[in-house]
Amino acid sequence: MNINDYDYELDEKYIAQTPIPNRSESKLMILDKNNGHIEHKKFYNIKDYLHKGDVLVLNDTKVLPARLMGEKIDTKAKIEVLLLKNIEGDIWECLARPGKRLHIGTSIKFSEELTCEVIDKLDDGIIRVKFKYVGIFLEIIERIGLMPLPPYIHKSLKEQDRYQTVYAKYLGSAAAPTAGLHFTKELLQELEDMGVIICYVTLHVGLGTFRPVEVENIKEHHMHSEYYEMKREVADILNLAKSEGRKIYAVGTTSTRVLETVMSKYHEFKECTGNTDIFIYPGYEFLAIDGLITNFHLPKSTLLMLVSALSKREYILNAYEVAKQNNYRFFSFGDAMFIK
Repeated sequence: MNINDYDYELDEKYIAQTPIPNRSESKLMILDKNNGHIEHKKFYNIKDYLHKGDVLVLNDTKVLPARLMGEKIDTKAKIEVLLLKNIEGDIWECLARPGKRLHIGTSIKFSEELTCEVIDKLDDGIIRVKFKYVGIFLEIIERIGLMPLPPYIHKSLKEQDRYQTVYAKYLGSAAAPTAGLHFTKELLQELEDMGVIICYVTLHVGLGTFRPVEVENIKEHHMHSEYYEMKREVADILNLAKSEGRKIYAVGTTSTRVLETVMSKYHEFKECTGNTDIFIYPGYEFLAIDGLITNFHLPKSTLLMLVSALSKREYILNAYEVAKQNNYRFFSFGDAMFIK
């Protein structure tokens, strides 16, 4: 349970800075979770490993272009505000840079139609603000906001929709559910034509997903909380699959967190909404999923711990070394792994 057990060396050259031209042509590592056996494929080969009756669960959250560039109304000092979470009404929790320049009562202007006032200061540069605007708030954000790319991506994104899945629907994420970025509409249709059942849950990804674990004993880590939703028709599909012994595969750690949260709470799949801070690490017994499509995760991250719980830490870390030897691309715009 020591954090250093989930560390590995990664040269920056392996970190994908831009998406590849065709989503489904990324590399795909197939990892047998029971024995560590590895195969190397392209992502579109995923259809060779899924079968009629299998259920594939994707997260249909949509990334909010949550980076707002503004200036203090009194001094014109430049301020960057990142939307994290809607508290209620027009009050949002945000990350501000540089936060030291802001005080309760400070007003920030982003455009002629959007301003905000700081109403509270919390820890780690987080503030609470109340927005004032003319028009519809989310429409303004979609028009003037920038995509909140992860801190390890240093190149600008030419096409904003490449940080969205092709099935993104419900606006609210501070980051993309990146395992889903590999799917094209054509590939999803091929899978459905094969008889694979595709369904969707929603989890709005928070920026806490990028925060490193800073405690030595991972059991002492406080997990961030994220909003999730499962619809009744999805619950019915999943319960039937479970009762008939068919496979349920999650696309991404976010979908996994929804499925495992609901099953842990209700001992069945159920129509529900809520907030989850489930922390999955080795020793956890999976109740919902049989396998996982995921990307390659940061050292010492909770995501690396989750995939280590599904397989074995030794198999996962070995797979990461093999990935480096075969020039896989890591993190958000990187290649994929199917743990089956």
